[in-house]
Amino acid sequence: MKITIINRSDLNGGAAIVSYRLMNALRKAGEDAKMLVIEQLGTNNNVISYAQKFTDKYHFLAERLQIFLQNGYSRENLFKVDTADWGRDISNHPMVKNADVIMLNWINQGALSLDCIEKLCDTGKPIIWTMHDMWECTGICHHAYECTRYKQECGMCQYLNSRNQNDLSHRSWMKKKNLFSAPNLHFVAVSNWLANKCKESRLLSNKTIHVIPNTNEIDSFSCQRLANANLAVPEGHKILVMGAARLDDPIKGFPILLSSLKWLKAHKPSVAQKIHLVLFGDIRDASLLQEIDIPYTYLGRINSAKVKELFAHSDIVISSSLYETLPGTLIEGMAAGCTPVTFGNGGQSDIVDHLRTGYIAMYKSHEDLAYGIEWAINANLDRKFLHNEMETRFSPSSVVEKYLSLLNKVKE
Repeated sequence: MKITIINRSDLNGGAAIVSYRLMNALRKAGEDAKMLVIEQLGTNNNVISYAQKFTDKYHFLAERLQIFLQNGYSRENLFKVDTADWGRDISNHPMVKNADVIMLNWINQGALSLDCIEKLCDTGKPIIWTMHDMWECTGICHHAYECTRYKQECGMCQYLNSRNQNDLSHRSWMKKKNLFSAPNLHFVAVSNWLANKCKESRLLSNKTIHVIPNTNEIDSFSCQRLANANLAVPEGHKILVMGAARLDDPIKGFPILLSSLKWLKAHKPSVAQKIHLVLFGDIRDASLLQEIDIPYTYLGRINSAKVKELFAHSDIVISSSLYETLPGTLIEGMAAGCTPVTFGNGGQSDIVDHLRTGYIAMYKSHEDLAYGIEWAINANLDRKFLHNEMETRFSPSSVVEKYLSLLNKVKE
């Protein structure tokens, strides 16, 4: 089967990485899968770029200017929304014309416009659109947070500081409504949480939403606990890990983690004394680190090899995120045998079974997050058991099996 996977990049960003992994997994399964991208960073011959430098830059800047003019000249939310009003028609590209199935992934920031996708639909080929956040079920935003206007028809968008029902978000919503009526367009959500958000949305409430998780390289993680190397952690301490692209991104809930650690130190000092916190990822406000009440190590940004090594030296992986579609750090930490502690407002419940494979704390409760840390210390879960749980759910072979079943179904 000839499969063309379309994504803005092959390696830049979470959606790009999992799309690239999916291509490799499909090829390993014997399928002729290739990627079509604007931004090609790797050297894989199965990734083809359709970039036109000047045109793509123009599309990117034109969309940002469009949003900037509509949101009251605010840079704060400039990249939290996309309109897909700009992009190039690739319906006549050889990789599209020769494909048996087209797979769309993250297509924003000038990669494809909604009009371009409509032309792909006009080819009559089956199209699988894998959704990595809420953008497909809203007018323009990637995460609606507390806003529920996506359940209706958007408009009066918080990201545009708008009080106009017929604003840019509503106009984009209407374009998506027309596009999504195409009978050969099929949607995949990477978590049950995201699928439920889609079912709440008037854009996708009448569509079948298939749930297939991202592929993860589970076998590349060792679940054997290694000695505490280069972290200067006293013997017998539990290493608690949190990582993010940007730790103090509001969505990551870093202040809640800080509050939970303070609560532990004040109310359960014997537990707090057993913990050493390790953080990785960028942080804009480094002064936040001074608020950590227990011994910690901040590693900054580290590469994937270092992440794997870190998890192998650690005991607990924690996420205080307010919203996550399918948090990769939890999957990777568990693949290395770390016990997870997290909130459940997102795809975490697809990963963690409360009190069996980890702890799902009451939403936004720093106290219950602290109880989760204590539980994880005492639970002493078998690392191989956690690794096997991730292997069953998120290994490339498991994910590809689900995709091939869907691909064969939509080709009929």
